[in-house]
Amino acid sequence: MAGQKIDRVMVITAHPDDSEFGAGGTVAKHVKEGREVTYVIATNGNKGSSDRTMTPQRLATIREAEQRNAARVLGVERVEFLGHEDGELEDTRDLRREVTRQIRKWRPDLVITMQPLRTKNLYASHRDHRTISGVALDCIYPLARDHMAFPELLPECEPHKVREVNLMQWDDADIVVDISEVMDLKLKALACHQSQFQDFAGVEERVRERAATLGKTKRYAFAEAFDRIVMPR
Repeated sequence: MAGQKIDRVMVITAHPDDSEFGAGGTVAKHVKEGREVTYVIATNGNKGSSDRTMTPQRLATIREAEQRNAARVLGVERVEFLGHEDGELEDTRDLRREVTRQIRKWRPDLVITMQPLRTKNLYASHRDHRTISGVALDCIYPLARDHMAFPELLPECEPHKVREVNLMQWDDADIVVDISEVMDLKLKALACHQSQFQDFAGVEERVRERAATLGKTKRYAFAEAFDRIVMPR
């Protein structure tokens, strides 16, 4: 966690469970080190089920509860749900204003978000992931910073400058975070998303394997990795 002083962290993702998969261990470390963490979840996750008896309305309710439980396991201060339809996230003025409002309201020093580009190890990147990461970056700079962007947010939500952005990454990352001591906490949080797993043992095995692979370059047992963007003052 080297670099500029970080007191407040915001994690901006597309779906319930994205934060735990991509950064659950890192979030746990931030909390343990005394930082305030806020989740912003763009969609309600209402399409993520193979159960033919499930309805979108019921699934959205289930997934919100699962996400709140997972956040509680990690010690996340608050979870903000933007409520967009799963699989239909669009880069619109309304979405940019919503994300800008969250950044200005909670004033994070560090934002963790998803990777906006497909990479060789992220070939199945969900379009919602790419959309929210692009929107988050646009809101961080310049929309949340500039007072004339979304003037309707004033005076309730004054402009805010984010200091640093970490993008969840799997290829040649700038930062490799040792999550060995909190790996079990990450897995416990992931297990809260019961609607998404028929066989959590298989999921746990894959998550451990990926975290072990990410840790190899630094000789960590388990790691998460990020590309780092330091924002201009």
